Amino acid sequence: MMFENIKNLTDIMWGWPLIIVLLGVGFFLTIISNFFQFKYIKHIWSETLAKIFKKTISENKNQGILAPIQAVSIAIGGTIGVGNIGGVATAIAVGGPGALFWLIVAGIVGQIIKMVEVTLAVYFRSKDEKGNPFGGPTYYIKKGIGDSYKFYKLQKILSFLFISGMIASIFVSMQNYTVSEAISSTFNFNSLLQNYFVQELNFSNNLNYSQAIYGIIYTIIVYVMIAGGLKQLGKIAEIIVPFMCIFYLLGGLVIIIKFWYLLPSTIILIVRDAFNGTAAVGGFAGATFIMAMQKGLARAVFSNEAGWGTSPMIHSTSKTDHPIRQGLWGVAEVTVSTIFVCTVTALVIIITSQWKTGLSGATLTLSAFEVGIGFLGRIILTIGIFLFGITTTTGWYTYYDIIFRYLLGGKTSIKDNFLNIYKWVYPIPGLALVLYSVFYQKPSQEIWVFADFSTALPVFANVISILILSPVFVLLLKDYISRNIKRDNKFLLTKVFYED
Repeated sequence: MMFENIKNLTDIMWGWPLIIVLLGVGFFLTIISNFFQFKYIKHIWSETLAKIFKKTISENKNQGILAPIQAVSIAIGGTIGVGNIGGVATAIAVGGPGALFWLIVAGIVGQIIKMVEVTLAVYFRSKDEKGNPFGGPTYYIKKGIGDSYKFYKLQKILSFLFISGMIASIFVSMQNYTVSEAISSTFNFNSLLQNYFVQELNFSNNLNYSQAIYGIIYTIIVYVMIAGGLKQLGKIAEIIVPFMCIFYLLGGLVIIIKFWYLLPSTIILIVRDAFNGTAAVGGFAGATFIMAMQKGLARAVFSNEAGWGTSPMIHSTSKTDHPIRQGLWGVAEVTVSTIFVCTVTALVIIITSQWKTGLSGATLTLSAFEVGIGFLGRIILTIGIFLFGITTTTGWYTYYDIIFRYLLGGKTSIKDNFLNIYKWVYPIPGLALVLYSVFYQKPSQEIWVFADFSTALPVFANVISILILSPVFVLLLKDYISRNIKRDNKFLLTKVFYED
């Protein structure tokens, strides 16, 4: 009964209201920015890709905790995760091939949404008692809406919705679940464990014990990685993230090229089903137009986090001389996450016809990779899921860390003690979700409903906030274009950071 209530509430939240808000705000920001993500695409990629290979002197002199590439590596690592593999698979399994169309649409408008929220996070960031900068939705809601716009009550409501949703998401961490599901599906040793769990402890013979064991191992690895703090995570992410993206994309492209002759019919199927829904076929139960749109948009937000307000928190710690300059990484981040990785995942599932099997989650994607390039494909994907999951888990650790810093304010001793306790507690809910799904035998579709539920509240609060603060973004954008693109100095702000 409880699950049905949550599912119904989730369907309402991810119904027309949030769809209209997401797409409407995305198109509005695209228009008022003069189609910036399209018009200046060359500048965006030269400014972002160039910094992967070059660290400028000016960046080293700017105040901040992380170099831009480290900040974006943690952000992309936190963004490109199980949502791009298990989440996209679930969207196709429930919404049909048409869900991919809406996922891409959400990715296109999500580029400017992510750019705006990253820009605002950097602009409104604050320094702690040690001089380190931190920012994010909680900061720009308080400063931008609460102070500048005098909407005190609205600021309280939006802050409450955002923080409540984010804290709820701590207890619905999908990374450990999807990683352990994928590894146990590929390397299952249940037969070795059953002698002990079934015969000695009288547990059920039908439980996936290997997933529980992998969940415990994953938790230990998370503890090891977060022990070194934010700077150490930045160094790790800088190495892992580029490798994992290339590794996964190449594996998927090999399968798409192998079935190249099916690509035209696959594209027609995706576009047609996006507006007409999909009839039941094989193990697929069928889907309506609205279901395809809902699942596509929900998975897009979960995969690229545009509008969620999460990765702007880590971007706010970056060393940069202008908020827009860091905001450019938001466009690149969504492009890599959704336009590249999610699209490849969905195409592999559809082009191999595995979407008809009735499978879902990581198991569906694993099956599609195995059909494409044999058991080697399954191994490649399993490694990819592990890398995606671990970088997402550690990336989100930093997001919650920043939220707690905001809530505890200047209470230094209390804050330090709380954050030390948080470091030890953080991985436990993810492991608890794995054990819950194993011992209560819950399917992946049901687990992803809880993830959708925790996403809706912060997305709604954050998107409304950046809409209200869009005039600030436009001023910063005009200043940046005048300084760094046109170089005519016709429109210059006296300060490009709120607290200057």
